[in-house]
Amino acid sequence: MTEQTQSSLSQISAEEAQEIMRSLLHKEGNWTEWGKHCQILQKNGYNAQDIFEQTGFQSSHQNLIIVAFNVYESLIKENASEELLKYFSGPRSDVLYELRVLNQKQRLESSQVAYEKKIEADEASNLAKAVQEISRLSQLPADFTRHPGDAMAYLAWKRAKNKRDLQERTRLIVQGLKYAYSPSAREAIEKLLSDFSVITKVNAPLLPIYRLESENELPRNVPVAGNFPLDKSKFEETPSLESKEPFRIVNTQVNCSIVPIPGWQSVLKAGDPVAIFLQSDQLPTSIGGKPEEVLLLVDRSIKEWNISQYFLIETEGKLEIKWFENKPECTILGLVVLVLRPKKILDENNLLEPWQMDD
Repeated sequence: MTEQTQSSLSQISAEEAQEIMRSLLHKEGNWTEWGKHCQILQKNGYNAQDIFEQTGFQSSHQNLIIVAFNVYESLIKENASEELLKYFSGPRSDVLYELRVLNQKQRLESSQVAYEKKIEADEASNLAKAVQEISRLSQLPADFTRHPGDAMAYLAWKRAKNKRDLQERTRLIVQGLKYAYSPSAREAIEKLLSDFSVITKVNAPLLPIYRLESENELPRNVPVAGNFPLDKSKFEETPSLESKEPFRIVNTQVNCSIVPIPGWQSVLKAGDPVAIFLQSDQLPTSIGGKPEEVLLLVDRSIKEWNISQYFLIETEGKLEIKWFENKPECTILGLVVLVLRPKKILDENNLLEPWQMDD
């Protein structure tokens, strides 16, 4: 920013602010002065709505000319020619606005291209994108330079090579020749006039990406102690498992069967869970239906009696599930967290009948 402009952006009095408002209202000067004045007012605490009400400059227009003014200032810093500055001080704020994403050197080179080709805002936007794209390449494509003109020419050349439609291919070749800066870039594009082979670009397939949305989508892996009837020693010797987030990976050092259980809150809260398999008619109370194998999840970390819970205890050397109305004298081995019934498997033949399908 020039020394004069820097001093203009310092604190101003209320009288000076009103004079700036008056100047904007009557649109004195060109857009660079409007952008500078809008920036001065905003820097001094006047919001965009206040400025709009007193000058008629809408908020979006204020933003455009302030940003374009800063781009214009960067051209001055890069010692742009008087001819170039004069061109853009005309009604070209929208073109400079599109170059805001570039650094100072790129802005100067791109503005010179915009001046030479007399391009409008939409094409200036494409020019800025081309400069950004080619600047991200670790290795420049053969025959092209990092100059903004060559950047536009390169994108046109790359797209033209893949076009089968002759009319669209010709349009891109013409566009490339319009912008080509280096002789080598121009020569590369001219070769497309006689080379009609099409290089079909094969895009890589999309990765099959999913995200877990809830806890119960990811199961908790639990060690299996065995089947009822079960000895106390086998139950207690079953190793504990530690899982590593975020995918609950389990590493085991011993030979042990593991069963996945949905990540419900009660399952995740269990401090030292162990699974035992038994028949449903071996439970202390009937759960109805035909006898079937069920999974009993026991938390060995909880051994305090609670009247509202079932517990695992030892009776004559074997494990048993019991509920106690009063605190028991026997040793509690663990809390019964849940009894899990197996998923019902429908007859596969029934799935072929529409009337058997769920709504």
